[in-house]
Amino acid sequence: MSLQSTETRDLLDLVDNLRSHGINRYINLPEIIVCGEQSSGKSSVLEAVSSVKFPSKDNLCTRFATELILRRGPEAPIKISIVPGSHEKDRSESDLEKLREFHYSAALEELDLEPVIEAAKEAMGINEGGGKVFSSDILRLELSGRDQPHLTLVDLPGLFQAGSRAQSDTDAETVKSLVLSYMMNPRSIILAVVSAKNDFNNQSITKYSRDIDPAGERTLGLITKPDTLDKGSDMEQFYLDLAQNKDVKFRLGWHVLRNRDYASRDAPTKERDTAEALFFAAGVWRELSADQTGVDSLKPRLSQILKDHIVAQLPDVLAQIKSGIGECTTRLNAIGSSRDTPHEQRRYLLRASESFTSLLRAAVDGQYSDPFFGDASTDEGYQRRLRAVLQTTLIDFAANMRKEGHAITIIDEVPTEPLSERQMYRADYIIKVNKLLERSRGRELPGTFDPLIVGQLFHEQRKLWPELVDDCLEVIIRAADVLARTALDHVCDETTRTGISRQYITVRLAKLTDALRVKVAELLTPHDTSHPITYNHYLTDNVQKAQSQRQSRELRKSLKEVIGDDHSGKGTVKLHINVDTLVNTLLAKTEANMNSYASSTATDFMEAYYKVALKRLIDDFAVLAVEACFIQELPTLFSPADVIDLDDTAVTALASESEEAAGERKRWTDKLKVLESGLRALQSVQDISLAQQDPGNALLPNATNLKRKRSSREIAEDDARRHRDPSWAEAAKAAGLV
Repeated sequence: MSLQSTETRDLLDLVDNLRSHGINRYINLPEIIVCGEQSSGKSSVLEAVSSVKFPSKDNLCTRFATELILRRGPEAPIKISIVPGSHEKDRSESDLEKLREFHYSAALEELDLEPVIEAAKEAMGINEGGGKVFSSDILRLELSGRDQPHLTLVDLPGLFQAGSRAQSDTDAETVKSLVLSYMMNPRSIILAVVSAKNDFNNQSITKYSRDIDPAGERTLGLITKPDTLDKGSDMEQFYLDLAQNKDVKFRLGWHVLRNRDYASRDAPTKERDTAEALFFAAGVWRELSADQTGVDSLKPRLSQILKDHIVAQLPDVLAQIKSGIGECTTRLNAIGSSRDTPHEQRRYLLRASESFTSLLRAAVDGQYSDPFFGDASTDEGYQRRLRAVLQTTLIDFAANMRKEGHAITIIDEVPTEPLSERQMYRADYIIKVNKLLERSRGRELPGTFDPLIVGQLFHEQRKLWPELVDDCLEVIIRAADVLARTALDHVCDETTRTGISRQYITVRLAKLTDALRVKVAELLTPHDTSHPITYNHYLTDNVQKAQSQRQSRELRKSLKEVIGDDHSGKGTVKLHINVDTLVNTLLAKTEANMNSYASSTATDFMEAYYKVALKRLIDDFAVLAVEACFIQELPTLFSPADVIDLDDTAVTALASESEEAAGERKRWTDKLKVLESGLRALQSVQDISLAQQDPGNALLPNATNLKRKRSSREIAEDDARRHRDPSWAEAAKAAGLV
């Protein structure tokens, strides 16, 4: 695409406009960053691309980044300003105003950057003699000219390894930290400048770029000073192979640029470009394609790379801006408006209490439409859904009680595996019960038993209940505590949250917890001390069912002893059996069973009653204790009525605003303004589609040159591109370009 492409200019203007609004303090923007060692030729690269004479001494520019905005258009004076950095939160308003007021303008041929850089250092508060020696502020140069490309570059301080009188070892680490922070931005295109004059392996930029971008997806290598290589040398061949992407491979490839030498440092730009063209037309460099060498091909190459990168990244930038606006709105709602008077403070507390009560009621009722509840697939979102947590916990509790609640598992049949410590054969258990009956015998007739024996057996069988119930209680209480504190954190600032939590939430939650434990103890007491009581027919049904099944097994066993294994029980079979033998066998079984009949019956009643009591406890625990005494009371932890009852002194103590809260509000407000301004700038790009109907629509507020209709040829080209490249169409649509 040509350098004159309006579409390219529009996209670059869009991102520059976002950056001018300060959005890069919060959102990473797509950009090309120029990185390299000191003396690698970075300054010469920038000069070749822009025609701006940059200081040749790198130590003059190692204190901050420089943003170079180039646009093709009418010749105009260079505009220079400072964009405050993203890490200057402690800077006073007067210092920030000093930065905003920094402006300098000069014609290109008259520009001397060295005094401008010194003035910028002073405005940024840089003091190389001590104190602040580095700034995250950005010096911004805006150029427009007939020979300029549509391009924006961010030039970073040159890397250096060893300190000197002008630059300390600490400065070296500071510069390295800055450069790496820019490189690690996934939306940065890395223009890695490598000097052919130095050994490739000694230039740290190549190591950093491969560490940060190992696949080379967003790195373009730039080789400078190829004219310093000896013709025919191994080093010349190495750098030629490098330029051909044979050694260190980057998706964006490599480019080679010939720098001015010292003798031609003041030569006109055209003379420099002519010398470069002659150099690449001879020797081994002729093996490279024309779009890999020289500044004339570098300009459109960088412009196209940046345009494609912006189109790919804008949808994510837009989504991140919208997400940031949502976060700011949420935080500002929690902090509330400024509150200096008791009336404003009481209103703030009322709004907080209403929101808190509403969130807890919604969590209790299982209504999760409020954004507070977030994503249910995340742990945080699930923890806020109290009803879901409660349902899961109680279902698990019921299953655990049925599986683990009994002390002894009575086994009727012989298992295939050895018994565990908590298992016992029924015959052995009956022997144990029979011994208990003998030692507890009163006036009951033989073959009967004291009803209190069932209670005694039951109490032993349910001794694990309190532990299981207490484990479940802890989970529920902890879930309620997490919800209450998270909801409170959502509706008010830290100072107010601390006071409300101490005065209301902690105290009342403790009272509810005590009441819950009292109720649970009340529900457990009858099962521990009283004799068994139930009027549920499920008891006798279970006893009869168990006895019938057992009698059926015994009869089948007796018949099998007399008849044998050949009787299938189907059809009519003539049996030759001694009737007396059969009767005597059955009677013998009956007479033998009479000795343990009472013990067996007591066991049957204990097991049946255990099932009845277990079902009752599970439901009573969930309904009468957890639900009635605890869950339904959570919305009352902090209600509007509490606020109404407070006097002005108490209201002020709770809701007065700290300096930290005021500062936090200002930070979130400033961020919201920046993001909203950036969002408007992004959305204004949609005006391009309206330009042909209304020439007064501009892509951006400062892009007055867009006041024209797009030609039918441009529209046709865009349509063709969208059909050829679906990903471009999708990204362009998301960015609002179509």
